[in-house]
Amino acid sequence: MTSSDQPARPDPSRGAAPPDAQNTELEAAFARTARDGTTGEAATATTTGGVDRSAVGRWFGVRRSGSTFGREIRGGLVTFVTMVYIVVLNPLIIGTVPDATGGFLGGGAGPDLAAVAAVTALVAGVMTLVMGIVGRYPFAMAAGLGLNAFVAYQVASQMSWAAAMGLIVIEGLVICLLVVTGFRTAVMNAIPAPLKKAIAAGIGLFLALIGFVDAGFVQAGAGTPLQLGPDGQLGGWPILVFIVGLLLTAVLMARKVTGGILIGIGVATVLAMIIEAIADIGAGGPDNPTGWHLNVPSFAGKEWGLPDLQLLGNFSLGAGISTAGVLTVVVLVFSLLLSDFFDSMGTTIGLASEGRMLDKDDKLPRVGTVLLVDGAGAVAGGAASSSSATIFAESAAGIGEGARTGLASVVTGVLFLITVFLAPLAQLVPSEAAAPALVVVGVLMMAQVKDIKWDDFTTSLPAYLTIVLMPFTYSITTGVGAGFISYVVLQVATGRIRKIHPLLWIVTVLFVLYFAITPIETWLGVVRG
Repeated sequence: MTSSDQPARPDPSRGAAPPDAQNTELEAAFARTARDGTTGEAATATTTGGVDRSAVGRWFGVRRSGSTFGREIRGGLVTFVTMVYIVVLNPLIIGTVPDATGGFLGGGAGPDLAAVAAVTALVAGVMTLVMGIVGRYPFAMAAGLGLNAFVAYQVASQMSWAAAMGLIVIEGLVICLLVVTGFRTAVMNAIPAPLKKAIAAGIGLFLALIGFVDAGFVQAGAGTPLQLGPDGQLGGWPILVFIVGLLLTAVLMARKVTGGILIGIGVATVLAMIIEAIADIGAGGPDNPTGWHLNVPSFAGKEWGLPDLQLLGNFSLGAGISTAGVLTVVVLVFSLLLSDFFDSMGTTIGLASEGRMLDKDDKLPRVGTVLLVDGAGAVAGGAASSSSATIFAESAAGIGEGARTGLASVVTGVLFLITVFLAPLAQLVPSEAAAPALVVVGVLMMAQVKDIKWDDFTTSLPAYLTIVLMPFTYSITTGVGAGFISYVVLQVATGRIRKIHPLLWIVTVLFVLYFAITPIETWLGVVRG
């Protein structure tokens, strides 16, 4: 990525204009905040990024954000490539697990993965388009990992799939209500700046771990939690594709080549297709540990045809209560709500920090709209039986490529809608080819740690716990919760209770309840399936 691909930012140390003139320019930029709603860096970008001449450019603020149409298109494409795996993975998680009645998603006696894949791509496409057009940020949305597993193994095991998806709709409606009342936005703005930086860095490590795992470079160990490769060592052509892709992307980024991440993915995919055509490696599994993870880079076995959208509207709002009882439903909705609430909020903070979209007060302009669209994603995901759609951390790949506006999300959304009809094309990119982008983006996001005061233990420990627990527990919510709780405890213990925002007390109590949900369920007599 060239230096010209980076969003324009004010820098008083550069340029021919004298310091006084530059200060005047900055003051004028921030003065526009009160006049036209532009805040912080977005306001400054107005002076440095130029004037958008087209209606599309003005709506998304392409030049105002310091970006270009080319960067937005590349960024949207990169984001799509790094997260399109969800169209394959989500059906494997929620489409292969029977509910309490023994039926699979859609009510059939067996899995219907094609139908689940179709609605997964459809919801991702529609909600990402909405985020791009309404939210106007480069944040893509799709079925949230972790949430879908919780629904499959903890919720559907106690009721029908239609009832389980009904709980997702209810949870999404509650989140939308919290946004409309201003509570969710207030909570996000109340997060201390060091924790916002830590959340961004933690998501960077989380993405890197996802990349290494998806490529098979890191796997579950025999006697250790993790290990290198399937047998404690590297082996197989797919791993070579990952390594080549990672090194190539790293070199391109170091040399500031425009579109370096996208080029790396493309070259790695072509290399994978050539290797598969020659060596016929096949899909990975217990009998083929060095095979391709998730997608085989070949047209063989790919089925073409019109999408099956029978799952749309297959949900029930009240069936869960009659099947599992009121207490069980309340506990399940609370668990879904808290996880979705803070997972997407943490992701939003991390992405905004990486893209330098926060204003001078470390707040995201128009955050209420972003959070409302995110809440609507849960409603849409439940109504379409694809599980809750949330903001994807993989959006950082597009941001790393230079995306700064919702135009990138429009590109990603359109590609997902095309995937509804051309799913085999999306299945050509193996995870080994896309994973290098996640690792490289993880490096970019880790740069946030430089702004954390590591010599102040009252902020460094909460920041540290936030960062390391995201990858160690495979959960953004867990990292955010541990950071909040430890921050409040240390501030109280050191006599800095006045530094704690009132909303942080409420959130901390909610997180304590969240982490103690199992003993609370036992006390209430709630039995999970």
